[in-house]
Amino acid sequence: MLQRIVRSLGRLDAFRTESGGAFRPSAFANRRQAIAASLVSLAALLAAAPAAAQIDTLKMMIGANPGGGFDQTGRSIAAAMQAAGSVRNATFENKGGAGGTIGLAQFVNTEKGNPNALIVTGAVMVGAIEMSHPPVTLKNGTPIARLFADAMVLVVPTSSKIQSMADLIAMLKANPGSVSWAGGSRGSTDHMLAGLIAKESGVEPAKVNYIPFAGGGEATAAILGNQVTVGIAGVSEFLPFVKDGKMRALAVSSSFPVQGIKSLKDLGVNVEMYNWRGVWGPPGITPEQQKVMIDAVVKGTQTPQWKDTLARNEWAPFLQTGAEFGSYVESESKRLGGILRDLGLAK
Repeated sequence: MLQRIVRSLGRLDAFRTESGGAFRPSAFANRRQAIAASLVSLAALLAAAPAAAQIDTLKMMIGANPGGGFDQTGRSIAAAMQAAGSVRNATFENKGGAGGTIGLAQFVNTEKGNPNALIVTGAVMVGAIEMSHPPVTLKNGTPIARLFADAMVLVVPTSSKIQSMADLIAMLKANPGSVSWAGGSRGSTDHMLAGLIAKESGVEPAKVNYIPFAGGGEATAAILGNQVTVGIAGVSEFLPFVKDGKMRALAVSSSFPVQGIKSLKDLGVNVEMYNWRGVWGPPGITPEQQKVMIDAVVKGTQTPQWKDTLARNEWAPFLQTGAEFGSYVESESKRLGGILRDLGLAK
C-alpha cells in the first residue's frame, strides 16, 4: 500500500513531461483522486491493525503479609510491567496465611475468567499445598511465568566453633538433635533444605531439630545471640551480616557460588534447592488471554528496572512461561512433597 502511494506521489513530477510541457488539470485531478483513495485505504488498514496489548489495571493478589518475599515479588514485577508499558495501573491485595493457600483460594474463586489478574506463587506455596492438601490448588489456575530463583545461604554466628560445612555435617551425624536450625515457617524451603542436607548426610530428616520463626528479624536475633546452631534464609537476607563480619557463611544452596560463597555441591554435599517465585493466572481465561499476560510479564522482565531488582536482591533470572512452567510446578510438587514426607510433615 505504501509503495502504491509513493509511486503515485512520484508521478506528480512527471505530469509536465507526460503532457508535453503543458499542465493538464484533468490529469492532475485523476492523480490526486488516486492518491486520496490510497490514503483512505491505508488509514483503514492501520485502524484495523491490532494495537500493542496493554493491560489497563492489573490486579495482583499476594498470599502473604506486606514486606515479605511474596509481597516484594508481586510489587516489583508489577512496577517493571508498568515501566515496560505493558500495564497502565496496578492494584494489590495481601491475604496471608497457610503458605499462600488462603489467598490462592480467594483468588481462584473471585477472579475466575479475569484476564488481568495474577497471584504470586513459589516453592513455599507448592510446599504448603503438599502439606495441607487444600481443596483449591494451583491446578485450579493458569500458569503464567516463573520469574527468578532465590538461593539460600547457611550461616552461623562468627563466634561459633563451626568453621565449615564439614564441621556442621560432622556435628549433625554425631547427634542430630544437637544441631538447631533456624529458618522460616514449618515446612518452608528453609526447613526442606535442612531435611535434604540431613538425608544426604545419612541422617533421618525427621530427626532435624528445626526451629521456625515468623520473620527474618527474629531468626537473625536468634543466630546472632547464639540461641541456635545454624540459620537458613535467602542470600539477600543474611548477606549484610556476613559482610559486616557478624555471621559466617558456610554454603549456598545453588549449583554455583554466590558472592564468593561456595555451593553445597562444591563442598561435597549433593543438594541443590531454590526458593523460586513466579506468577499464576486465574481459571477460565482463554489461551489468547494467557498469551497476552505472558507477553506482558516477559516485557517487564526485560526492563532495566527488573534487572536492577534481581541484582539488588541476589535473585537469579529463572524465566519460564506457560505450559512449561506448569510442568515444572507439577515436578516440583512431587519433589517437595517427597521431602516433606521425609520430614514427617506431609502424608
